[in-house]
Amino acid sequence: MITPIEKEIIQETDIAEAIVPTDVAPEEIVAVSPVAKVPHARGGRGAIRGRSQRGGGRGRAPRERGEFEQVTIDARRVARVMAGGRRFNFSLVVVIGDKKGRVGVGLGKGIDTALAIDKATRDAKRHLITVVRTASGSIPHQVSTKYASSTVEIIPSKGRGLVAGSAVRTVLDLAGVTDVVTKIHSRSKNKLTIARATIAALAKLRSA
Repeated sequence: MITPIEKEIIQETDIAEAIVPTDVAPEEIVAVSPVAKVPHARGGRGAIRGRSQRGGGRGRAPRERGEFEQVTIDARRVARVMAGGRRFNFSLVVVIGDKKGRVGVGLGKGIDTALAIDKATRDAKRHLITVVRTASGSIPHQVSTKYASSTVEIIPSKGRGLVAGSAVRTVLDLAGVTDVVTKIHSRSKNKLTIARATIAALAKLRSA
């Protein structure tokens, strides 16, 4: 006869082995990892590692908030046909920033979303830049840059707020830039190249 605690372990293990669907939005992707099983104690009941038997895990310490905020702007699942079948990998683009002038874009690939996000975050931290801003949070002058097939133009506009779309808005928001109007002069919808074009444009800014 299966005890209630064993039934809970089986259900959580089945959930952990599920494959992330391709039509899930990047911000909705949550990495899952297999639940570790702990052997039954002598004369007692088994337990799940990291969870208290009483209180449902309410006694855990809250996670500390990091120095940077991060947003996943693009996520893809790539399949390779191997001898034993198809093998799936994930490719994610992450933007990090402190909304105080520092921002970076990173690309990460891995066999699961957790590994890909970790690699993308480390890559973004290695490519951090400091944006030159005015006292109001705008930029000192107009700037335009082309990266690959994407061309991004950023124009200061007092009192307009942040007028931008696609990955440009995410990069500028995490950099703490406001009162600007942006234009994307290309038909490309590749969010990675648009984000890197925005970073290249911000890196060209010089103080007045």
